[in-house]
Amino acid sequence: MQKSKIVIGCMSWGKWGKQFSTKEQIDMIQFCVANRNTTFDHADIYGDYSTESDFGKAFVESGIEREEIQLVSKCGIQLIGNSRPNKVKYYQYDKKYIIDSLHQSLKNLKTEYLDTFLLHRPSPLMQPNEIADTIAELQESGKIIDFGVSNFTPSQVDLITDKIPIKVNQIEFSLTQHAAMLNGSLDKMLQKEIEPMCWSPLGSVFRKENQQSKRIKDVLTKLSEKYAVSEDVLLLSWILKHPAKISPVIGTTNKNRILKANKALEINLDLEDWFLLLQASTGNEVA
Repeated sequence: MQKSKIVIGCMSWGKWGKQFSTKEQIDMIQFCVANRNTTFDHADIYGDYSTESDFGKAFVESGIEREEIQLVSKCGIQLIGNSRPNKVKYYQYDKKYIIDSLHQSLKNLKTEYLDTFLLHRPSPLMQPNEIADTIAELQESGKIIDFGVSNFTPSQVDLITDKIPIKVNQIEFSLTQHAAMLNGSLDKMLQKEIEPMCWSPLGSVFRKENQQSKRIKDVLTKLSEKYAVSEDVLLLSWILKHPAKISPVIGTTNKNRILKANKALEINLDLEDWFLLLQASTGNEVA
């Protein structure tokens, strides 16, 4: 099954957020699938390495078939926390660690394969050949379908794609954090036919009270009347208009906000409105 365009980020489902019970997680999974949000984004580190297993337990009890959903997870970050006696936060991408992390995620999520498996952050010490050989082995075994990266720059993407194809790059992208349009990241993904996923898609519009947010909200207020949708929907539709076909990863656990996010798929911003929002973000007209 094809991934849903609006991806459900699960980072705040567990200890790092709402601390959902198994029953609440079952309810959320069923709600999302019923509304065609079938792609769930995880990482091994979420909830101090506990959120995947919480989700997996709920998924098994949800009555939903594995083929109805898509599971995304990431590995590579070693956290300082209660689960591991690390002295420092660091990145690890040797073959054994990648394979062990993948197997642990499969066990936690109660699945035999991941639809997408990402390297969570680039490491200055990563060995492209070792990574490529490891991922190829995991793909051949059927344990992962698509391979990708997260937060990789264009040159780091090249470093890996020279050895093995990348299907996804999950990056930070929003109206208030749109550096990926300027530093070549999205251009690279268009060129290489890599699917962008973006975290924190609403940016800082509702989190910071500053001149940028004020300018953006002034424009959003007018456009909300024009398109008959809420401001957060417009922020997602601004992302969706980009030709790279970005999939927003939404972190909300509020059902109404998930439903509103889906409305962004129905909005096609006029070209001038898209640039009005960009101008509001930068404070300057385009060159």
